[in-house]
Amino acid sequence: MNETRRVTGLAMAAALGLLIGGALISHAQAPAAGASQDASAPKYTMAEYNAYQACAAEKVPATLIKCLDDFVSKYPNSTLLNYVYQLYSQGYGAQKNYLKVIEYSDKLAAMGDKVDAGTRFTAYYTHVAAYSGLLTDQPKTAGADPALAKGAEDAAAAALKVLPDVKKPDTTADDAWAKQIIQFKVFLEGVAAQAATVAKDCANAIADYKAVLAINPDDAISNYRLGLAYMCVNPPQQMDAFWSIARAVTAKSATQAQSAKVKDYLRKLIANYQGGSVCDSLTDAELNELLQLAGSSPDRPGSYTLASAADLTAAQKDMTIASVIADLKAGGDKGKLTWLASCGLEFPEVPGKVIEVVPGAAPTDPIVLKIAFVTSDAEFDAATTANMDVKVVGQPEAARVEKDSAVHFTGTLTAFDPDPAFFLHWDKAKVKEEDIPKEKAAPKKPVRKKPSGK
Repeated sequence: MNETRRVTGLAMAAALGLLIGGALISHAQAPAAGASQDASAPKYTMAEYNAYQACAAEKVPATLIKCLDDFVSKYPNSTLLNYVYQLYSQGYGAQKNYLKVIEYSDKLAAMGDKVDAGTRFTAYYTHVAAYSGLLTDQPKTAGADPALAKGAEDAAAAALKVLPDVKKPDTTADDAWAKQIIQFKVFLEGVAAQAATVAKDCANAIADYKAVLAINPDDAISNYRLGLAYMCVNPPQQMDAFWSIARAVTAKSATQAQSAKVKDYLRKLIANYQGGSVCDSLTDAELNELLQLAGSSPDRPGSYTLASAADLTAAQKDMTIASVIADLKAGGDKGKLTWLASCGLEFPEVPGKVIEVVPGAAPTDPIVLKIAFVTSDAEFDAATTANMDVKVVGQPEAARVEKDSAVHFTGTLTAFDPDPAFFLHWDKAKVKEEDIPKEKAAPKKPVRKKPSGK
């Protein structure tokens, strides 16, 4: 889903820009220097304060970073470091130097109880946002270092843990803050899920994507990625994977192009799961049923399942056309499994009684034999109605087969009509040569005698 990845990357880059731009929660201004400081508050000198303010006024990222380097070299133990680290994140963020953003956000987080909950949240969130930017702009760098992914997972978990303690900004309305909290959670869980996927921590990726979908069940991207996470656990949870990917196909948030592409991918997954031996029409029917069911429920019912390649192979063992017909007529789960296993298979020397021969309109058209399936002389004598049509391809001599004669054919079973008008449909068939009457020799022309001369 290249388009999906692009849209997600833009959203993450926007979140990073919002954060590093200082608009998130707690890029607090340093308190004014001088006598206004509380006796118990950390102290800093006027020169120290002025140096910080000079850096904060810088607009050019490279100049800002150099200013901060000079500040730290002069005041390595400054009580203003919590503000300095946030400025570092802004400067490196503007340069898209995400590894440096992570470094300084971690330094801010390491201050622990020396800073308030809002500042700690900002530090963790900045780490997560920087990692999301790294995934978007430098996926090889992000994917090559599992430690980076684990760090992002831990930062997201820490941010979610401290979020309830963050004080609402006085200038923010309650309803706007509630919406912002939801956005924080969705973003943090979503990036944590991607990081878990990079780290091959598929179980945690599943949990994180589920957390996102608990807030927004119609999120096409998260549903799709949840499906991929189900596929990567050991053993893979294919049914849950198919259900989640189907949710992505039917999500209202998916574009038409995304939906079509994911639908095609899901169809291939189902076909591969069933060993590729199922008729295309059956795969399409299974896919359509899955899309209909998943579109109406975020949770897969425990009763929903698809037959696997192993199930179909087991059903094909000792299968005969007689057992197939018996199972199909009986119906139920057994009949459904038998049809999945038999559709598209070639069966050899199927016996029957010819009821009708329909020649092709052109020499290259198939000859259609309407045949009643029989297994005994009694059934042969009693048969008057066809329950199979057989398309004979590339065997024009089959047109010589006679009505009410016994034949055997080898063909591919392609479809069936259930009771009460049970009927099997065959294609690519060949009639056993011994059952085709020999071509009658052309009658000899009479020898004309010359009249005798007189």
